[in-house]
Amino acid sequence: MFLRFIDEVIRVLGDYGDERFLRESEHADLASTIAFKLAKERKKSPKEIADEIVESLEVDSDYIGSVESKNGYINFFASYEFLEDTVNVILDEDENYGHLNLEGEILIEHTSANPDGPLHIGHIRNSIIGDTLARIFAKAGLSVRTHYYVNDMGRQTAITVLGIENFGLKDKKPDHAVAEAYIEANRLLESNPELEEYVEKLMLAYERGDEEAVEKFRRAVETALDGIRQTLKAINVEHDKFVWESEFIRNGYVDRVLKALDEKGLIKKDGAWIIELEDFEKEVVIRRENGTTLYITRDLAYHMWKNENYGRFINVLGADHKLYGAQLSRILELLNLKPPEIVFFEFVSLPEGSMSTRRGKFISADELIGKVKEEAWKIISSREMDEEEKRKIANAVAVGAIRFDFIKIAPEKHMTFDWSKALDFERQTASYIQYSHARACSILRKAVEDGMPELEFKGELCTSGERKLVMLLSKMPHMVKRVVEELRPNVFAEYLLGVAGAFNDFYRDHPVLKAESETRMHRLAIVDATRIVLRNGLELLGIEPLERM
Repeated sequence: MFLRFIDEVIRVLGDYGDERFLRESEHADLASTIAFKLAKERKKSPKEIADEIVESLEVDSDYIGSVESKNGYINFFASYEFLEDTVNVILDEDENYGHLNLEGEILIEHTSANPDGPLHIGHIRNSIIGDTLARIFAKAGLSVRTHYYVNDMGRQTAITVLGIENFGLKDKKPDHAVAEAYIEANRLLESNPELEEYVEKLMLAYERGDEEAVEKFRRAVETALDGIRQTLKAINVEHDKFVWESEFIRNGYVDRVLKALDEKGLIKKDGAWIIELEDFEKEVVIRRENGTTLYITRDLAYHMWKNENYGRFINVLGADHKLYGAQLSRILELLNLKPPEIVFFEFVSLPEGSMSTRRGKFISADELIGKVKEEAWKIISSREMDEEEKRKIANAVAVGAIRFDFIKIAPEKHMTFDWSKALDFERQTASYIQYSHARACSILRKAVEDGMPELEFKGELCTSGERKLVMLLSKMPHMVKRVVEELRPNVFAEYLLGVAGAFNDFYRDHPVLKAESETRMHRLAIVDATRIVLRNGLELLGIEPLERM
């Protein structure tokens, strides 16, 4: 609905309706700063120009209640009709509210951790960012596919194969068993460096499609991926497809990339094949002397395939991949191919002393998930409700705590995950939003017990607190659009916190069930609209919207 308000403001401003100069404001529902841009050109103060523009406007809009000039800003305020339509649209659209009608096919590649062990806490920040983007893009109406790009041809995988051959797989979660084999193999290589030649032979045999090598590599990688899938499922993350690097050797895309680079004269052949890039200190090796290709070679082939199949493709990568991402993008541009849009994220740490049993090593995602679920159960277990329901709530609270804390911080910022703060129902957390949703559900259940009236929202009855909440509710589609354009899912998390906060302020200051008939009907409509926005919003963040807590 707020998108319609923006459109109306742009239309009414006419020649001055440049969307780049529209701002959300504490002092208005929408403000234009166009007068500040025109001030230098016209050699007048922004205030004078804003006054002149406002005087010239013909406000023929049902959705704009009033316009004012204030210190150079042109402030627009929504009408009662806009507020009424907002609530009515939310109640009418229900589960569909927030949906946009954008078109296009989008590929989001995320997680893509090496299959040589379990995911660590940095990996799941990648997973949660990618999965949340996918959910929001789908809400925007786009056709979204998610890929996990599997590095099955790297040296780590060959070492893992060596480990499984010599030490087998222990009876434990599959990815952890693979990690033990990998660690043991590295120790073996340290004491027996002559085995390096065997590792090289394994890599070459697999790239050439040797049946025995393929069987060994497939077993190692599939075992690791089995465990990784279990971890991802525990935090509500799924991929549409696991794409193996080796596919691009087998299907000819690597040969196509090498040929295209060679035809453009970009390859320097001196034993190894190398690409020298301007503005990069480090040259890029794309084929070793023994004929095997490298990760970037196969990734270039993958991105050639992406160019042929998708109009827009997004990669989620750790900040330590910035150089790699720049090299990949530059080479694709030299081939006249579109580079990916890359969301880089900074790393995750834990508070000093927290979960430090493996100090100096990565904390596995499984350890983190297990710890947060354990602590959530301690909080929920004393509640007076059915045991099964308590387990369900504790799990939803734990997953919500992890997902929300990993998404609410802008990707480019370092984050510290503190489970005790993430599970605090009084702080800016998923639990706070889930509890707000449960509160709205509780109010509506009681209203049904008392005889729920037909809901009707009346804009003229709005107090300032009610108006603030309804304006926030109107912005959900706008926030979906922002994430699609900016690739910053944290703005949606911040938005949902704002809705929860405004709802709790509303509930504190405005009696609902005890209000007089007309006011009660009006406020119940606000409660139901808020419930819908909180539910739909939590689902976009991959968090279960609980009805009881």
